Amino acid sequence: MAENVKVAVRVRPFNEREKNRKAKCIVKMSKKSTELLDPGNLNSEPKRFAFDYSYWSHDGFKVRNDGYCEPADKNYVDQEKIFSDLGQVLLDNAWLGYNCCLFAYGQTGSGKSYSVFGYGQNKGIVPVACERLFDRISEKRANADKSREEEYQVFVSMLEIYNEQIRDLLNPNSFKLKGGLKVRLHASKGFYVESLKTFPVKSYNDINSRINEGTRNRTIASTNMNATSSRAHTIVTINFVQKGKNDAGQNMTKTSIINLVDLAGSERVDSTGATGDRLKEGAAINLSLTSLGNVIKSLADVGAGKKGVMIPYRDSKLTMLLKNALGGNSKTIMIAAISPADINYDETLSTLRYANRAKSIKTKAIVNESPTEKLIRELKEENARLMKQLEGKGGIGETQGEVTMQGVPEEEVEEMKKELEEQLRQNEEEMNAMKKSWEQRLKEVQTAQEEELEKERKKREDMKVTPHFWNLNEDPALTGMIIHFVKPGVTKIGSNKAASVPDILLNGLNIQPEHGVVSNRNNVVSIKPCLPAKILVNGKALTEKMELHHNDRVMYGSKHLYVFHHPQDLAKNPDKEKKEESPTYNSAQEEIVANSGFDMTKGSDKSQDDLLLQQELVELMPHVNEANAMSDELKKRIRFEIVLISPQSQGLSHGRTQVSVVMKNLSNENEFVWDRNKFLNRKYLMEEMYQDFVNGDKDWDVDQNKDPFWEPPETEVLVGVVHIFLQSLSYLIEIEEFLGIVDYRGGQQGLLKVDIVPCTQNGDLLPEEDFVDDPKELLNRAVNFKISIAHARGLPSRIKKSFCKYQTYLDKKPRKTKAIEGTRNPDYKYEAIVSSKIVTEKLLSYLENETLVIYVWGTQNDVAVENAGGAGLVAQRKAAFLSNAGWNEDERSKMMIELNTERKRVARLEKKLKRVQDFVTTETEVGRLNAEKLNIILKSGYKFKAVAMVVAAAEKTKQAAKNGKKTTSKACSLS
Repeated sequence: MAENVKVAVRVRPFNEREKNRKAKCIVKMSKKSTELLDPGNLNSEPKRFAFDYSYWSHDGFKVRNDGYCEPADKNYVDQEKIFSDLGQVLLDNAWLGYNCCLFAYGQTGSGKSYSVFGYGQNKGIVPVACERLFDRISEKRANADKSREEEYQVFVSMLEIYNEQIRDLLNPNSFKLKGGLKVRLHASKGFYVESLKTFPVKSYNDINSRINEGTRNRTIASTNMNATSSRAHTIVTINFVQKGKNDAGQNMTKTSIINLVDLAGSERVDSTGATGDRLKEGAAINLSLTSLGNVIKSLADVGAGKKGVMIPYRDSKLTMLLKNALGGNSKTIMIAAISPADINYDETLSTLRYANRAKSIKTKAIVNESPTEKLIRELKEENARLMKQLEGKGGIGETQGEVTMQGVPEEEVEEMKKELEEQLRQNEEEMNAMKKSWEQRLKEVQTAQEEELEKERKKREDMKVTPHFWNLNEDPALTGMIIHFVKPGVTKIGSNKAASVPDILLNGLNIQPEHGVVSNRNNVVSIKPCLPAKILVNGKALTEKMELHHNDRVMYGSKHLYVFHHPQDLAKNPDKEKKEESPTYNSAQEEIVANSGFDMTKGSDKSQDDLLLQQELVELMPHVNEANAMSDELKKRIRFEIVLISPQSQGLSHGRTQVSVVMKNLSNENEFVWDRNKFLNRKYLMEEMYQDFVNGDKDWDVDQNKDPFWEPPETEVLVGVVHIFLQSLSYLIEIEEFLGIVDYRGGQQGLLKVDIVPCTQNGDLLPEEDFVDDPKELLNRAVNFKISIAHARGLPSRIKKSFCKYQTYLDKKPRKTKAIEGTRNPDYKYEAIVSSKIVTEKLLSYLENETLVIYVWGTQNDVAVENAGGAGLVAQRKAAFLSNAGWNEDERSKMMIELNTERKRVARLEKKLKRVQDFVTTETEVGRLNAEKLNIILKSGYKFKAVAMVVAAAEKTKQAAKNGKKTTSKACSLS
């Protein structure tokens, strides 16, 4: 009988990032209902969803001394409740002989892994289910009817799907296979993974040990291979077999396959990708989740009664392996993990819609129970059929085969033969397993397993007395999974390319064959790098020998981050552990960021935006370091650097400072500023390229159009911005400026000549005396301004072509100058008239308080700089400087004429300023501005917003005083 997939939704507490941003909770839950509020309008009607379970785990918990989170009120749902509702159902169905599946879906950091695997004392569904399974087996064995010859067998396997490649986490050798393990199709059992290791286990400790082993291998792989754990799917499969005699005395076999799936983060493409980037994030990384969405949609359509729907299971490895779980012989549960924060609204809404669609999927689970003899007979018959096909009698060959295989490429025939051989092998193994007793199977692996358990036990004992390093990982589940001991004497650190195998073997980014040496003399431990190997201790680069102390943080290369544990050092100061919190991945990254020159201090003086900025730096810095390491190893001559871009550098009057990444091409000095999303998008593609390089793929270095390290020189870059204060225009007084073009670093990238002159509708100048004493006189009048952008001077030598772009309050779309190519001193000769038939309060406020921002854009040279880098580049820059910034004779003459013209204009302005000074010294007050204060400002040469307005207004006031009139000029009021 068909039944719907059961769907549960769980909302987690705020994380540190959300707390720093003072996020608002936009999720409400009650029993089976979940509501999502629109953060743009919290009073609007919420979006409502109905699920089988809605779990409120956002707040209302307390942490016990042992680290376990338990409810502090009746609404909070803890791990035990999650297992009671979901895990227990899985177990009950498994005992009945049904296939079962639980998969967790949601964005990275939403709590998927916490629900499935748990953390520390807060065990998730997987470990608790394993524990309860063996508890019940022990109970059954204790009360068994010996006449029924009952036997219970449990097998475990663990795999990871990353970038459409399958790795067997219990067989590290599979990581070396190009393309990963293959997915095959069995005629009756569906899709399976070829050569996936399945291990028999006899206790909870056994299965827990295997899962820890898989997690440890996953940690090593993610570090060495530069894979990102949050972008990989993890599947733990438990095969549960029950054997015994039925009431008729037949030997029966009941089998249940339990799939526990922790999916990769489900961020929306516009959240993690880069809108407008020529390269999109690796298709293979997103392929599986996209395919899963398509499968769920198609199955939902089928569930709604739609006919002729094709289910695209074959579109990805993940959907092939989940075919039974989603639309076949399985009882399936989906748990959707969501964030409660308004800043994650889009991802949360996407997850809820995904889950809402999944609940309409129908599966048809059956009890997998058959007489053992029948199963063996069926396998024998299938093997006989497969052998005939291999021999060319009824498959590949003879009548049907000879005809159908004509014209088929030889490699395809070989592939088909391999598939048949693999099926044959699988069947043989299954038959042998059925014939063997459970004790025989256990005995085959028991010796090796006992050795592993003994090693693990000894390692735990050694950790209490021997100095060692333990790893930090951004995924808490992967932290502390790798241990490296520092025994008395010398411990060598290096890669597998070292002349002799090092004591601490590390591979991956920036790891040298001989990377460093750790010495332990009388429990005094010191570390020394093998220069130029990169080692950071407590965030600082190490260049010479240094003594290590308990809880020191050590980074090898760009990826291997460890904490040093020194039992003897700790014993000297037992209170140290109580005073200091154990280092975390975030705290270790914070000190690396701080030692890179960024302010990471905490305190009450830090604003919400400051704290958020620090969090973004911590998240981005490891990625930038890894991207630089990949560039070095691939010899790409590209450098990445984090920059903080102020609102003003973005052309804004206010707002948040943005964390961005500058990509610099060392071959030609071109620079491109990438926002965070574009950089991360490219970094995932860099990882794919780097992995191909490590795997020895001859085609790893793709052409430029697909190269994530390359940016076309024709890509437009922002050279800088110019802010022009418009206040004097509110008095109908012209603006004549020669202003610096300021880049994201606050440096000047040239000068821009801009004039904005009040004019008539056809562009004629207004009479000189036609100004207003009070801007409010402009209300309800028509105004016209002529904007002239004459030229730019002294643009960077890397800029090949440039143009200006701006948009006034009255413009519906941006205006542009023409693009000028081949000079650092372009003449734009741009003029435009901006008109308003009526001056409104808003327009007047804009003129009085805002600035016009002119953006100078350009494209860069595509010719490599000779001897770029080092002394050659320094000499080249010095020569350019000495030759008047690289101008030729014509350009230099032209510049000198313009400078002389500007000097004359400044001289006229100074005469006007002198007249103002003469005037204000005889007055005690001009308008609302103290004359003495104004005099100081003017003598200091300070350039205030509308000096021309002050001159004109002062003239008018002085003339009125001569005529014996008392007047106060509002034009002289400066705010």
